[in-house]
Amino acid sequence: MIPLRLLPLALFIAGGAAFAAAPKAGDTPPVDQTPWLPQPAVTEFWSPEPPIVTAPSGGIPSDAIVLFDGKSFDAWTSVKTPGAPVPWKLEGDAMVVVPQTGHIETRQSFRDVQLHLEFRCPAEVTGTSQGRGNSGVFFMGQYEVQILDSYDNKTYVNGQAGSIYKQFPPLVNASRGPGEWQTYDIVFEAPRFGFGGIMRTPARITVFHNGVLVQHAAELRGPTVFRGFPSYKPHADRLPLQLQEHRNPTAFRNIWIREINLPE
Repeated sequence: MIPLRLLPLALFIAGGAAFAAAPKAGDTPPVDQTPWLPQPAVTEFWSPEPPIVTAPSGGIPSDAIVLFDGKSFDAWTSVKTPGAPVPWKLEGDAMVVVPQTGHIETRQSFRDVQLHLEFRCPAEVTGTSQGRGNSGVFFMGQYEVQILDSYDNKTYVNGQAGSIYKQFPPLVNASRGPGEWQTYDIVFEAPRFGFGGIMRTPARITVFHNGVLVQHAAELRGPTVFRGFPSYKPHADRLPLQLQEHRNPTAFRNIWIREINLPE
């Protein structure tokens, strides 16, 4: 038996011996000395395996749906005249808004998505506030992320580029100058409605503007409205994506979308 006065020294020596005997790389793992704890395998899940998506640098993910490749409007139709050809024009690899012709929308309907698009506000500055490069992307035709020339252009902050229109201003102003191409990468989660049309969870939007986070899982108060306050009404689970015509010749290119399966 170790005298009590020598116990601290004995413990120190034993601890040093244990440290010296620590296993090296390639050694057989030590016997589990904590059998009362759950084994590591208890928290390991091996299936189902996530699907493989190839994502080339600067390219389009392999599971994306190309909505505009610079060549045709095949994926789009007029909102004013459903099913009719798009009334906007092609210029090089871009589609350009023709003022007074109306919005356009996808022929396909979507729910939860990841969207990538590039836009360019006119190089020639001819207006102020909401009159400069105004457009917008409407998820499900109802929930708008604003497009605007917000470079050195004062306007109401929940209406500038990167805002969720009339609801949430962007966290920062990441706008480039007039005539420069800009990017939006947006994750949209559709609202969920329950029995009797009761809203269970609101729509949520995350936005990266030119690679900068400007909206983070913002919970929308309802569809976009210009006057008054938004409120939810039940609607279809899947609806088209729209691009807005707002009397400015804003241009778009390289638009693709991924359907994502988010938990209910």
